[in-house]
Amino acid sequence: MSILLDVKNLGISFGGLRAVNEFDLTIQKEQLYGLIGPNGAGKTTVFNLLTGVYKPDAGKVILDGKDITGERNIEISKAGIARTFQNIRLFKQLSVLDNVKAGLHNHHPYSTLSGILRLPSYRKVEKEMDDRAMELLKVFDLEKYADHQAANLPYGQQRKLEIARALATDPKLLLLDEPAAGMNPNETGELMDMIRFVRDEFHMTILLIEHDMKLVSGICEELTVLNFGEVLAQGKTSDVLNDPKVITAYLGE
Repeated sequence: MSILLDVKNLGISFGGLRAVNEFDLTIQKEQLYGLIGPNGAGKTTVFNLLTGVYKPDAGKVILDGKDITGERNIEISKAGIARTFQNIRLFKQLSVLDNVKAGLHNHHPYSTLSGILRLPSYRKVEKEMDDRAMELLKVFDLEKYADHQAANLPYGQQRKLEIARALATDPKLLLLDEPAAGMNPNETGELMDMIRFVRDEFHMTILLIEHDMKLVSGICEELTVLNFGEVLAQGKTSDVLNDPKVITAYLGE
């Protein structure tokens, strides 16, 4: 296995608060990795730094050998990082199909000059996007809802749709921000199977934030624990979850 994501000494401050400090993270290709910690530990801030929502004031982010530190969100997306959010962010008034197609636009540019420049025509590209979007919907058993408004899908299926849209960007690294939030135990079990499937089927590297320790222990191969913006523990999942420092951080003295 080779390194896909290499983060060194990453940091950012907001006013006088050091939200993330000297954060290090190394993830191998096709690894399923967890980022955990108490509320307010800085986990989502790390995701925002990795995806260009925030620019770090220290450190480096290397993706598949390329330095993407401080790049704009759109450039980081093109480099190969996609994410989902704790609060689902679909285009809820659009159809299920159009939500997935929205993720395809990075890789299917076209314009009114396409004919003059002898590029693929608008109609041809649109057909290619429809076909690819339907392929992704079939992976998640959502093809029968292709023409439905995204807002009308049940919660668990909206989660699936958000992951399908993220995969449409053809990422190297998929970031999942609390994918089990709001799910019942049955839905969480299905989600665990789906995350494993995505990793195996798409040869995907996945980094997830999650508070559900059953999910974390069930699918994550390694973990990093954040506490007050700093790394508290790192390593194999079973070792980290049994670390007294980690137990104290979650449960208190």
